[in-house]
Amino acid sequence: MITPKVGWIGTGTMGQPMCGHLLAAGYQVFVNSRTRSKADALISRGASWCDTPNRVTACSDIVFTMVGTPEEVREVYFGDQGIFGSLQAGSILVDMGTTPPSLTAQICERALAAQACAIDAPVSGGDVGARNAKLSIMVGGDRRCVEIVRPLFDCLAKTVAWMGEAGSGQHTKMANQLVVAGTMIGVCEALVYAARADVDLEKLVAVISQGAAGCWTLDNLAPRIISGDDAPGFMVDHFVKDLGIALQEAENLGLVLPGLELASKLYRDLQAMGHGHSGTQALVHAIRQLSED
Repeated sequence: MITPKVGWIGTGTMGQPMCGHLLAAGYQVFVNSRTRSKADALISRGASWCDTPNRVTACSDIVFTMVGTPEEVREVYFGDQGIFGSLQAGSILVDMGTTPPSLTAQICERALAAQACAIDAPVSGGDVGARNAKLSIMVGGDRRCVEIVRPLFDCLAKTVAWMGEAGSGQHTKMANQLVVAGTMIGVCEALVYAARADVDLEKLVAVISQGAAGCWTLDNLAPRIISGDDAPGFMVDHFVKDLGIALQEAENLGLVLPGLELASKLYRDLQAMGHGHSGTQALVHAIRQLSED
């Protein structure tokens, strides 16, 4: 089998290490990012820089995108210099960000019209999972195309699951974000409570993480909260975007999800406090503020 040429668009906190794993595996990679300096480390390791997304597409068999907002996704795919400007028959597009399922459907339809394939493959695991190649990937779309991409997914993840037709990956990611949001509230409240009660926080995390409360957030983000580290593994601005998508999808499905509504409000409050570029663990500031008001 001929080794595919790989395109990668979006080299932020998650995208940069993910693309790096493909370089380490020996793939020829063509890269584009809104800010070129964020791709410098990849270029120094052998990636080829492309000035525009459509140039990436022209050079690649499989194109991955890992960009932020729905507006940015739309521009990367449908813009004047976007992916669809040079998409070739037989190419495979892989959206690894969190994108509204309605936009995923538009991308898939446009790809099919060009005799290409688009699959949605959002991830969970944060910056730690991206750096350590231990992400969980939730995939939707044509299963034949998914199997072609599978060896590349295996370079990035410990878990890869095909969830069904196009959009299924994004719906799975919405469910993931509901769990993440609720868990983060619980962890932050537990730490605020324990601090007020003069319980040693490091000992607290060590003991409760071994019981029913054990979870990824306690293991990876509670230590950052305790040390006052707000650096983003996943930015608040992006999480607010994800929760907004989840709220809209819940409404489309006729669902009322009070936990989601609370998490969305708390994170929007945190954003208003100036923490948009902080990591999601910064939620502790908004919860502390409630007790100070």
